[in-house]
Amino acid sequence: MVVIYGLVDALLPGIAIQARFRLRHFRRDARHTWHKGCHGHPELCESLEWLLSTAISRGEPTLTSVIYHNPDCGTSRNTLAMMRHSGDEPHVIEYLKTPPSRVKLIDLLAAMRLTPRELLREQDPLCSELGLDDPSLDSEQLIDAMLAHPALIDRPIVVTELGVRLCRPSEKVLDLLAYPPSEFTREDGEVVRLGEVS
Repeated sequence: MVVIYGLVDALLPGIAIQARFRLRHFRRDARHTWHKGCHGHPELCESLEWLLSTAISRGEPTLTSVIYHNPDCGTSRNTLAMMRHSGDEPHVIEYLKTPPSRVKLIDLLAAMRLTPRELLREQDPLCSELGLDDPSLDSEQLIDAMLAHPALIDRPIVVTELGVRLCRPSEKVLDLLAYPPSEFTREDGEVVRLGEVS
């Protein structure tokens, strides 16, 4: 898709702009429908995310992206803002209210190639209170703890056509965006330029 757009940009820039505009409006309308269908039914949020991740694993085109979001987290807010700044309007799952199932959490870990320990939010005081800093605990025990206490799942997790990633720091989301912004201003005023992201 990116290669095709690149060729069209070079040959017919006006058509390229119209094509992108129409595709984004089509995706926006589809996302709006999905969001309405999920409203009040948390189990559907996961169904939509499952459809997306399944399509990605098969190399199929998708209509939306997903962010596991905590609105109280600055990194999560910056990541969501970057996605929207790029023209993407993701399906937002506030995972503290709608935590993933065990199967979905394991799927996300596998897609990100992370261990449960690496996804555990160890800086949360609850982690030490529950004794989760004990290195002898196995993966299943850590997953149990994250499912029982979703705040222990690090955030944000982003799923797009380009992959699945824990976007901490928030700039990591740039590699998952079809049209990443050339620059972005964080909440703290720091300007992030794409060319400077390592």
